[in-house]
Amino acid sequence: MNQSASDEAVEAAHELLLRFAGRLPDRQLWRFRDWLAAGTLDALASTLPLTLLRERVAVTVAESALLNRAFLDLGADPSRLSAVPWVDQLPELDHSFTAEAPEWVRLGDSIAVVLGAVLEGRPEVLDVRGTWRRYRSAANSATRVLLVTASSGCVALTGELQRVLRALGTHEPMIEVLPHAMVTGGQLPAYHRTALGSSEPLLAGRLAAHG
Repeated sequence: MNQSASDEAVEAAHELLLRFAGRLPDRQLWRFRDWLAAGTLDALASTLPLTLLRERVAVTVAESALLNRAFLDLGADPSRLSAVPWVDQLPELDHSFTAEAPEWVRLGDSIAVVLGAVLEGRPEVLDVRGTWRRYRSAANSATRVLLVTASSGCVALTGELQRVLRALGTHEPMIEVLPHAMVTGGQLPAYHRTALGSSEPLLAGRLAAHG
């Protein structure tokens, strides 16, 4: 496979994993993103379609095309790819977002401090925002979701920030690194549009100073 085809497959896989936020369990999603950042697309090609079938995650026609673009040339089982069911409209998800952090975070947010140090001087990082996802069926649950807009290097940045958060004790980090073109082009999935609408900037001062 030539380099341009490989780049296309990586970009398609990254977009897919963005689209599956909130639809695949967090424990699987962060690990799939870690595999992608490590360059193991062959592992994703064999595992992701099977996971979609097992978790009964249906896809849109556009997402089915992304599956084929990302994994068909990497040895994914065509019968599994075609077996993933299609839907015309994705169902409403069982969660909401809020910019209000839990009390234990308001007492001291070490993650924001560390992220500021890690992302200092990164010209590709255009925006860093935070929100909290809460499931309607579990009122006491609160999961931090970080929304990073980047002009390039989205896959590598996702893997790096996931490792940082895991080192800080977040076992299932939710890092959504959004390509700038997707944000400005109005192509964001509903999950990310809703999350951005209920988020607050984490590194506004640093990014403004850098810009």
